[in-house]
Amino acid sequence: MSDKRLKARGKRLMSKGGFKELRVWQKGKELAIYVYRITNTGDFAKDYGLRDQIRRAVVSIPSNIAEGDERETDKEAVRYFYIAKGSSAEVLTQATIASEIGYIQKETFKEIEKGCIEISGMLSKLISARAKTFRP
Repeated sequence: MSDKRLKARGKRLMSKGGFKELRVWQKGKELAIYVYRITNTGDFAKDYGLRDQIRRAVVSIPSNIAEGDERETDKEAVRYFYIAKGSSAEVLTQATIASEIGYIQKETFKEIEKGCIEISGMLSKLISARAKTFRP
């Protein structure tokens, strides 16, 4: 079906396997698991404010990707993908702070930074692809 027909019918582009098939969702979930593990030890585990905030932000990434992908239209989906992208920036900011105050090692920070940058780039591409269905 052409993009014009999709647009005219108000449909959305979707993968056959749903959000779990999206590589960006998989990467987001992996990052969330990683962050949960590293925030469960040492001083990070005792700083409930920062620990809980980074956990909420990192879980928001795959959650918003999933919610967006399940929305009725690509226009709605893109809104959630932008929220996920913002959450990725939030995680990177909080990881930077955690690194600078000594809660995580430089290597751990680099791993989180790499994941956030990769996810953000993937989301940008997904947003561009989905936005083509509703932009004039």
